[in-house]
Amino acid sequence: MKKGSFFQRISGAVPLSDEYDSFDEEVAAPKREGGVKKLSLNQQAAAPQPMVHEEEPQAAEGQLPVDVYQTQNEIIIRSFVAGVRPDELNVSISRDMVVIEGSREERERISGPDYFSQELFWGSFTRTVLLPQEIDVDNSVASCKDGLLSITLPKLDRTRQTKLRVKAG
Repeated sequence: MKKGSFFQRISGAVPLSDEYDSFDEEVAAPKREGGVKKLSLNQQAAAPQPMVHEEEPQAAEGQLPVDVYQTQNEIIIRSFVAGVRPDELNVSISRDMVVIEGSREERERISGPDYFSQELFWGSFTRTVLLPQEIDVDNSVASCKDGLLSITLPKLDRTRQTKLRVKAG
């Protein structure tokens, strides 16, 4: 009986025989009892063990979807933050980056089996936006109305020049 290619066998296009075909050599498939493969103690010790991480599991953090666009003099960032009070938002701005952090807390606890559908994200979220050009941090403004966060960032004009008058004395 001719065996198919590796891809044909894993995709199910060719039925598998009782023999296992490795790339290097042909080896008989291990016998199974009752559909469960039995390993001797030596085989169990030699079997690869799953990798266990010692770190504490971290709570999932959501990522906030944003719109970023520009006008002639400003860069605007907008995001829906429905269910989050403005005082629960933390917006950090530097000349080339904006970080928006917050948390949306579930108002009532509902057990898993009682849900028919669960698509809303509850918990902390964060979003870092790298800006395409430097902005004026001191004149930036953030506002929140009807669940829409708007951050207005005035662009810095590096080509602008001013003349200074030199004073005597």
